[in-house]
Amino acid sequence: MEFGRKILHSDMNCFYASVEMMLNPSLRGRAVAVCGSTEDRHGIVLAKSEKAKRAGVRTGMVNHEARALCPDLIMVEPHYEQYLKYSRLAREIYCDYTDLVEPFGMDECWLDVTESVNLFGGAEDIAKEINSRIKSELGITVSVGVSFNKIFAKLGSDMKKPDAVTVITPENFRQKVWHLPAGDLLYAGRATVRRLTELGIYTIGDLANTEIRVLKSVFGVNGLKLYRYANGTDCSRVAHKDFVSPVKSIGHGITCVADLENDDEVRRVILSLSQDIGHKLRVHSLKAEGVQVSVRSRDLIIRQFQTRMPLASMLPADIALNAYKLFLMKYNWYVPVRSITVRAINLVPAREEVQLDLFNDYARLDRLEKMQLAVEDIRRRFGKGAINPCSLFSELKIADKGASEIIMPSIMYG
Repeated sequence: MEFGRKILHSDMNCFYASVEMMLNPSLRGRAVAVCGSTEDRHGIVLAKSEKAKRAGVRTGMVNHEARALCPDLIMVEPHYEQYLKYSRLAREIYCDYTDLVEPFGMDECWLDVTESVNLFGGAEDIAKEINSRIKSELGITVSVGVSFNKIFAKLGSDMKKPDAVTVITPENFRQKVWHLPAGDLLYAGRATVRRLTELGIYTIGDLANTEIRVLKSVFGVNGLKLYRYANGTDCSRVAHKDFVSPVKSIGHGITCVADLENDDEVRRVILSLSQDIGHKLRVHSLKAEGVQVSVRSRDLIIRQFQTRMPLASMLPADIALNAYKLFLMKYNWYVPVRSITVRAINLVPAREEVQLDLFNDYARLDRLEKMQLAVEDIRRRFGKGAINPCSLFSELKIADKGASEIIMPSIMYG
């Protein structure tokens, strides 16, 4: 493979399930699904083994549906500390070949080995060696894509699973890639694919051969990106292993232990989630200029809304108030709510100067921020539950361990 950049994308196969089978050898070769707790309504499949996959079990499927498809399915609870450990061990192996190692989730990484081939052989040789080492040293398998950019390297790792190395070159990418569905392209989500289908664009090749002006008129700047991705001209760099991506949003989501059936129940869950969001904003010295609310109803349909806030803020009360107003404005109560995610978006530095106006009480805002500092100090000294809004002391339909932190970084950069 003698061409330009040499990029690998390594994807650990059925990662959560593979780690569980490594920790418990009696699970090997069986249909295994890592699932959230049914008791706490987190009863969905988080990961599945190859045998379970062949039986039709899918990630995101409700537990009882998975069991109906695969009666001999073994369900195990997740052990995130172990997944983090194996993820770290895999990255240590990757760093033996290059310091340009960029994580993409817990189980995937891009590697730029352009400058490493003189030491370790060709990019495909490095990929095969990584594949072998992960298997022998960690006891799990990886699929590795080898290409000349990040997008096609990722496509390569998805093409053959499990335990494979796939090479996509400037010479063969049209034959290997263009016949694939447009939805296989990284960042082509369901809404994008739906719009592409309406335009008569079904494959990556169709996308590559569409006029740029058409894609730009429909998708804006994202249309240009999709065109570059499909034509193999993306030149996004692989980040250094020590690079810390800027935080783009901070949120918390929770699946409730029982359906939420009225506005007040939703308000109190939003307020609870906003406490942690405000704390994380303060830790990162950020304020939010907007909020986003994602609601999953009992019919499992996800609805997402967002709005700007009158003033940038890190106060939990401000985030909760604006998120709740947004919910009231957008959600139609034809079906109860199963889960909610609140996210602080459009983040700006907390010390960024703002243009004052005559319509906001800045003195009151300053007092509230000082009060929140005092609240943070009490929680630091005596625990997270030492002080809370009084409405949160009544019964909430959430599990103590339910909230999961979501910090969204920027992923691709030039």
